[in-house]
Amino acid sequence: MRAWVLHGPSSGAVEEVADPVAAPGEVVVDVERVGLCGTDVEFFTGEMAYLADGHAHYPMRLGHEWCGRVSAVGAAVDPSWVGRRVMGDTMLGCGTCRRCTRGAQHVCAARSEVGIRAGRAGALAEQVAVPVASLHRLPDSVDAELGALVEPGGNALRAASATGAGPADRVLVLGPGTIGLLTAMFLRASGAEVHVLGRTPESLDFARSLGFVAAWDEGSLPSVAFDAVVDASNDPRLPALALDLVEPAGRVVCIGLAGVPSTVDTRTVALKDVTLVGILSASPGLDATIAAYASGAVDPRPLVSAVAGLESVGEVLAGQLPVGAGPGPKVHVVPGG
Repeated sequence: MRAWVLHGPSSGAVEEVADPVAAPGEVVVDVERVGLCGTDVEFFTGEMAYLADGHAHYPMRLGHEWCGRVSAVGAAVDPSWVGRRVMGDTMLGCGTCRRCTRGAQHVCAARSEVGIRAGRAGALAEQVAVPVASLHRLPDSVDAELGALVEPGGNALRAASATGAGPADRVLVLGPGTIGLLTAMFLRASGAEVHVLGRTPESLDFARSLGFVAAWDEGSLPSVAFDAVVDASNDPRLPALALDLVEPAGRVVCIGLAGVPSTVDTRTVALKDVTLVGILSASPGLDATIAAYASGAVDPRPLVSAVAGLESVGEVLAGQLPVGAGPGPKVHVVPGG
């Protein structure tokens, strides 16, 4: 089959590789769509921390935001899975440790991550093999475009839920990228008043086009009370800014990852009685995200700026968008296209 293989920083290409075979407990999925994200960019540039700590190494096959249709099953897998439309969890725990048995497989110390960690091949290929236990069924109302947005949506839903916000609350989202805007969408669906903080006029204009009229840069941010602040940026300054801006007894949610350590003053956390929450992984939020997309409560389609083939992956990861790309932050790949 055809797959996009990354051999080192800025060195990747479409190659013919062996077809995946479903091991016991696994399935093979014909991949319909894959989303490219910031993690993929970090592997492409060589800046991803997993490369330094040994959790990942080249060559590797990226792609963890995917959907497709099951085409084969391994031993001990119900054959009725064949033909079903699915997406899959990225985080694959060992299944036996204390964290896994307590329902937190997404932080298992021995986990693999599809297209990211421990050599588990990703979905930037015509097919991918994954454990059947990682699959989530997609209803007909969730097409391939939405299906490939479930994984980032699960992260965002968890961030929005962690704010505890509802109709009486005002929330500020720092960073109008894919995760920030998805978080804003889930917050809006909960009834919260949503504000967005960004840096560039283009990103703020795009946020406004999605209906987030309260979109600001740091110089224009109004002096109002924020009951929760979500840092969905990669700016190491912003966790401290979030703590400064949040109301006493409010909540700060950190889902963005900077390339260098961020610093917050825990004295401020204590004196303001702030709850500080970290979010890693979509795992606990996948089913609720599928339901939100299926019902139309959240519509993330405008975030997709372009759809490309495998041959364009390297260019996109290098920052070159396909001709005719729209203003959204997300590019999708159709491996069989």
